Amino acid sequence: MPPIRLAAAPSRRCVSSSPSTTTTFTRPRAPFQTAIPPTASAAAPSSSRGLSTSAPLWRQKPSHLTVPAARVPAYPYGPFRTYKQANEGLFAGAKVRFGNVVAERYGNKSRTSWLPNRHTKRLWSPALAGFVRTRMTARVLRTIDLLGGIDEYLLGSKTRRIKDLGPAGWALRWKVMQTPAVRERFARERAALGLPPKEEAAFPQELTAEGLTSEAVLSEVDGMLERGDEFVIGEVREGEDIVVKGGAETVEEAREAARDIELSLDEAIKSKEDAKTPRP
Repeated sequence: MPPIRLAAAPSRRCVSSSPSTTTTFTRPRAPFQTAIPPTASAAAPSSSRGLSTSAPLWRQKPSHLTVPAARVPAYPYGPFRTYKQANEGLFAGAKVRFGNVVAERYGNKSRTSWLPNRHTKRLWSPALAGFVRTRMTARVLRTIDLLGGIDEYLLGSKTRRIKDLGPAGWALRWKVMQTPAVRERFARERAALGLPPKEEAAFPQELTAEGLTSEAVLSEVDGMLERGDEFVIGEVREGEDIVVKGGAETVEEAREAARDIELSLDEAIKSKEDAKTPRP
C-alpha cells in the first residue's frame, strides 16, 4: 500500500517563517493473522466474560450441597416453611421481622420489614481439612468464634443446637461426623465414660467367603430391581422351594389349590349359617 501524504493546510505565515514542508505518514502493517471460520470461533469456549478482559471469578460451591442427600439421615425437625432461605445456611432460627416506622412529628405509621443480618463466609474445618463455605447470620458467627471453630458448633448435641442447624447444618454435621478425626474423638469419649467401643456393621462372612464385595452385591440388587425379579427373604421351606423353583405350571397348580381351599371354606361357613337360622 503506498504511503499517505498529507499536505500542510494553507495558513498565514510571517516573512521569517520557514517554507512549508510536506509531512509523510506510513501506516504500520498489521501482523499476519489466520482467518478463523465462523463455526470454529463460535464453538470455541471463551475464557473471558463479555465486555470484560478479566477472567471469571471462581467461587466455592456451598458445602452442604456437596453432601450426598441419599446418605444423610432425615432432619428430625423438617425444613423451614416461613423463611425458606434458612434451609440453605446457618441462620439459627432467624426470620424476616415485620413492623412499623413511626414518624416523630405526627406519629404516622408505615409498614416495613427487616431481613436477618446474613453473610457468606468460608471457615476452616480441621476435621475436613478444608474450608466450609455457607451463609450464616452474625449471631451464628459470634457463637462459632466463642466455641473455637465451626466443627464445635456443628457437633453440638443439645436440642436447641439441633434446631438452630437446620437442614443445611444437619448435612454438614453428618459430613463432619464421618471424618476419622471425629470418629477417634467419639471413641475416646466412649472409653472415658466406660462404654464399650461402637461396633460397625461388617460385611457378612458368608458373602466374603464366596468372593463377593459390597459393591458387587449392591449392583446385583439394583439389577434385580430393574428387571423386576422377586426377592426371597429368610430360609425357604420345602413346600415353598417347589413353588420358587418350579415353572409356570407349578405356580398355576398352587393357585388352583388355593382357590379350591377358599371355596371349601366359603361353603362350610354358609352351611353353618344355614344351620343357625331357625326354620318356620
